[in-house]
Amino acid sequence: MPDALKLFASTPKGMEQLLADEIKQFGGFHMNPVRAGVEFTGTLETAYKLCLWSRIANRVLLPLPSFEAKTPETLYEGIQKTDWSQHMSPEGTMAVDFNISRSKINHSHYAALKVKDAVVDQFRDKYDLRPSVDTEYPDLRINCYLAKNICRLSIDLSGDSLHRRGYRLEGGGAPLKENLAAAILTLAGWPEIAAQGGSLVDPMCGSGTLLVEGAMIAADIAPGLLRQHFGFKFWKQHDCILWASLLTEAEQRRDAGLAKLSAIQGFDIDGKMISIARANIERAGLEEHINISASDISQATPGELTPGLVVSNPPYGERLGGSKDLALLYRQLGNTLNKAFSDWRSAIFTGLPKMASYTGLYPEAKQTLFNGTLQCTLLCYGARRSALSEALEGESEGAPMLANRLKKNRRHLASWIRREKISCYRLYDADLPEYALAIDLYQGDKLWVNVQEYQAPASIDPAKAAQRLRDALHSIKAVLEIENSQLFLKQRRKQKGSAQYERYDQKEQFHTVVEEPVKCLVNLSDYLDSGLFLDHRLTRKMIGEMSRGKRFLNLFAYTGVATLHAAAGGASETLTIDMSNTYTEWAKRNMALNGFTDKQHQLIQANCLEWIKQEIKQATKYDLIFLDPPSFSNSKRMEQTFDVLRDHAALLNEVSQLLSDDGILIFSNNNRKFKMDHQALPTLEITDITGQTIPEDFKRNQKIHNCWRITHKGTA
Repeated sequence: MPDALKLFASTPKGMEQLLADEIKQFGGFHMNPVRAGVEFTGTLETAYKLCLWSRIANRVLLPLPSFEAKTPETLYEGIQKTDWSQHMSPEGTMAVDFNISRSKINHSHYAALKVKDAVVDQFRDKYDLRPSVDTEYPDLRINCYLAKNICRLSIDLSGDSLHRRGYRLEGGGAPLKENLAAAILTLAGWPEIAAQGGSLVDPMCGSGTLLVEGAMIAADIAPGLLRQHFGFKFWKQHDCILWASLLTEAEQRRDAGLAKLSAIQGFDIDGKMISIARANIERAGLEEHINISASDISQATPGELTPGLVVSNPPYGERLGGSKDLALLYRQLGNTLNKAFSDWRSAIFTGLPKMASYTGLYPEAKQTLFNGTLQCTLLCYGARRSALSEALEGESEGAPMLANRLKKNRRHLASWIRREKISCYRLYDADLPEYALAIDLYQGDKLWVNVQEYQAPASIDPAKAAQRLRDALHSIKAVLEIENSQLFLKQRRKQKGSAQYERYDQKEQFHTVVEEPVKCLVNLSDYLDSGLFLDHRLTRKMIGEMSRGKRFLNLFAYTGVATLHAAAGGASETLTIDMSNTYTEWAKRNMALNGFTDKQHQLIQANCLEWIKQEIKQATKYDLIFLDPPSFSNSKRMEQTFDVLRDHAALLNEVSQLLSDDGILIFSNNNRKFKMDHQALPTLEITDITGQTIPEDFKRNQKIHNCWRITHKGTA
């Protein structure tokens, strides 16, 4: 046997580079990744290591001389040119695997019989003995690949596909092959995460393949240790001493690895799958290291585990009762990852990549892999650590200047808060240039604090800005006497269109607060804005005072808090319009929280600009209208953009057509450059009431919004 051998290792499509990386570790060189495999040069030890240690390969082949085979006769002759007595004994057993592509011989079973006959006849002619056939555990497995009439002949050193590790007897309906599971984990970064002490969780573990493969990677366990048979064991050129030494080394590495194995946890709702997984884990000898629990995906939690990797291969429709439940499953998976595993990296392997959008997560990387013939996608996600947890890392001496200002502002606002029964207000708004923050307080069952960091200019050293933020947050916690769980942090950048409404997170944690005389729900984790614009407090109060007996219309309604005040003020009817389903549902919850569920209070999800045009045709009139459009919008649901500077006159002229003869329109926006185009609105009486609508806690920032009272001329 020469020292350098030409070898070939096969693998599923998409995993070729991973296999090449493994081969290099085992001493292979001159690697040439090809479709579904890697050609390379190595020693017999390299081939043995691949059979024992490869997590990615299917088979390891030792090529013999190739030859042309256009007919069964030339195939027979070509096989007989190899001296098979160098590879097996006359009384041994054999098996032939034959695959064909674009060749004149087109019947693989017949071709395999022809190869068997050629080998058997050679032994019978030489020794008057003939080997027999054993398709399961032969002494020699011959591999033939006939492509374009060229027969590539090989000895299969692996004997059986290496993905069959020996621990999995049952796999459920559609299990992942073991080497595919290992590839998923490798591409998701599990080897590096495990080396750093991270944990592994599969919230829908099925038969447990990802968990077992993850444990073997983390504990440095050779995947071939459990196998009872390899193709080289009865091969006449087998080096049993070399193989024994490799086995001894692998056993020692396994024992050392198990002693420091990271925590591994699996969940599944299917009791049958849990039983199968536990049996597989026990056969792998890992029952003391992998824990399986019965749990719905929505209830899966990391407990005390160190953050690491959550990996999941969501089941297909068969395990769910139908495809209609898939969207819900992916939503639940996304919610679980965001709520319980926000500090973890995660990976989702799916044959339905479009379904992954229902998780609400955005992948850092995508990789195409094949589960059998099914093209699948591996989606890898970064840890969704909160901005707060990152900002609080490291030491801090606090920010005494900021702490003193917070105390001063709190004392200044105290009597106003008591007098007006204010529970939600702005405590601080970039009062000190060193600490460019907005700090809003929301008093519910606890005190919730929402901190928005204004984006620092490029001239500021990022490290210095981060330290200032860290100091500020520690001071905020100390002055307000709150825990981390009561503090929320976001960065407020210059917004365009609906950016202020985009999601930061998906915790879906709502808190009930009071804005006299109504209650409303705020969400401080998932969006830049909480669902309650604090600067519009007086505007909403004004609407409540004007609404008795009126038909009220709320356009671009957001979460409908203005409608709450109108309904509480005695409006005869209310109609709330917003394009977002999220905010329409939020508004419905707000209305229900206050008992406003009668038919007189309607909510509609619609594009306001289109709805207004349709409503004008109906000649419907409203006595009180609140119009608070975005500064700019280019939503996918709109055919054209909206710019309040450019389009406000046209919008006001249209909305005024919905206003009753003596009706009142309250128009507001927060564009600091806004100028009312009076000339384009000749039929309207427009009164600037901005000053009357800026509350006490925003008086340091008079440009927080603009507001006008508008009526038809001659009726003001």
